[in-house]
Amino acid sequence: MAQIESIVLGGGCFWCTEAIFQEVKGVIKVTSGYAGGMMANPLYEHVASGVSGHAEVIKVDFDPAQINLEKLLEIFFAVHDPTSLNRQGYDAGEQYRSVIFWLTEEQKEVAERAVRTASRQYTEPIVTEVKPLHKFYPAEVEHQNYFKNNPGKPYCSVVIAPKLRKFREQFK
Repeated sequence: MAQIESIVLGGGCFWCTEAIFQEVKGVIKVTSGYAGGMMANPLYEHVASGVSGHAEVIKVDFDPAQINLEKLLEIFFAVHDPTSLNRQGYDAGEQYRSVIFWLTEEQKEVAERAVRTASRQYTEPIVTEVKPLHKFYPAEVEHQNYFKNNPGKPYCSVVIAPKLRKFREQFK
C-alpha cells in the first residue's frame, strides 16, 4: 500500500488551485478548505469577509512515489503570483494570501527551499508564508470540485479555465 502524504497550500481562490492540482499525476485527492485563522469551524462567508483570518487553501493528498513535494511546490509557484501580497488577480484580501502550511519538519525544509528557488525567478520579493498547519477545515460541499461541477459559470470560464490552460501547457 502506498504511503500518502498531505500538504496544505494557499494560492488565491481555492477553486482555481483545486482545479489545477486535481490534474496532477500522483495527486490522490484535493480538498478545498480553510486554514491559518483564529475562528473555529469557519464558514465561507466568514473567510470571504476576512473576519476569520483564514486563507482559502487546498489540502493535497499525494503519493510521493509518483510525485514529490518539490515538484508539487514547483507547480504551486508556477500557477499563482507569489509576489502579490494578499491578492491573486481580482481576488483581494488576506484570505487569498500565498501560503504553504507544512505538517512535518521535512516539509518545512522543502517549502523553505522552494521559496528560495522560486525567488530566483522573480524580480519582486516572494511573499509566500511558510507556516505549520494547526488545523485544516474542509470547505462546504458546494466548494468541492467547483470547476468540475460548474464549468459554464463565468468565474470558471474567465478565471479558472485560462489558469488550467497555462498549467497544461507548462506541465503536461
